Amino acid sequence: MKIRTKVLRLPIIQGGMGVGVSLSGLAGHVASCGAMGTISSVNAGYADGEFLTNPVKANLKALAGEIHKAKEIAGGNGLVAVNIMTAVSHYEETCRCAVEAGADAIISGAGLPLTLPEYTRGSDTLCAPIVSSGRAARLLIRHYRKHYDCLPDFLVIEGSRAGGHLGFSAEELEDHTAKTNEEILRDVLAEAGDIPVFVAGGVFDGADMARMIGLGAAGVQIATRFIATDECDASDVFKQMIVHAKEEDIRIIKSPVGMPARAIDSPLLKRLDAGETFPPLRCSGCLTACPRNASIPYCISRALIEAVKGNPEDGLFFAGSNAGRVDRIVPVRELIDEIMKEYEENRR
Repeated sequence: MKIRTKVLRLPIIQGGMGVGVSLSGLAGHVASCGAMGTISSVNAGYADGEFLTNPVKANLKALAGEIHKAKEIAGGNGLVAVNIMTAVSHYEETCRCAVEAGADAIISGAGLPLTLPEYTRGSDTLCAPIVSSGRAARLLIRHYRKHYDCLPDFLVIEGSRAGGHLGFSAEELEDHTAKTNEEILRDVLAEAGDIPVFVAGGVFDGADMARMIGLGAAGVQIATRFIATDECDASDVFKQMIVHAKEEDIRIIKSPVGMPARAIDSPLLKRLDAGETFPPLRCSGCLTACPRNASIPYCISRALIEAVKGNPEDGLFFAGSNAGRVDRIVPVRELIDEIMKEYEENRR
């Protein structure tokens, strides 16, 4: 599959997962298999010694380093993308850092990435907005054409069954009234024309991929399953949380930034349910939507960092709706081979 000047041999994008879940280890090995590996930019420098005193500098330095390492691991195969949420502080600096470091694509959501072409134009970095509706796709396509004389290089649909922050109301998620991936894909394809569209959120195996491609998608994005791989950058504790999670353990929460999110039930969430609060010890100002004051019940960045470091008591473990179906930890290549085998068996 050719996307502008780049070739993606396998129609799989590994979804970006922060904080620190998908860095160079995971993204590089996914790309080495011929798919698209994705680094999450959110607090990429959480382990850097300067993170507490100068988080912006630490994050940008770490992001550039992770891109370089991922491309070395990939060895010229596949593509290495960066997921950059529009909701992060220093969005422009982060996008420019990714482009300068040689990222093959920037995948951007958590809001409408209206200015993304400003940072990718004139470079080889692909511009890829995340959308949750045909209306959002139409708005972005018209905006890019009018203001930048370009189109998105590809689109990623993020459906309601994804992990982490979600672009749907809490009511839609709790009542299961959100549009299905199939319905959103139909609406987005009607706007996209020749723009490749990838489907994410609840995509689990090759059969799901075959169904989406049969409906007109260019491919799929899969995230949660890649946590349970040997090469994932998350702690073994995080990986075991995924493997041992049951369907009833996956729940919708309200993030401190005001959005609903999907996560695995944990001691932290139980303590929050009981009324405990955990305001930030020191705010790094990582998200523009966060109130950044003592009124928030807990610091989401701190909780996500504790998860990736392997703290089961204080960590927040984001996961998709299918986490309960993951039953083992495998090498990245084995997982991709399994998905592709199922795809070949189910394609029309």
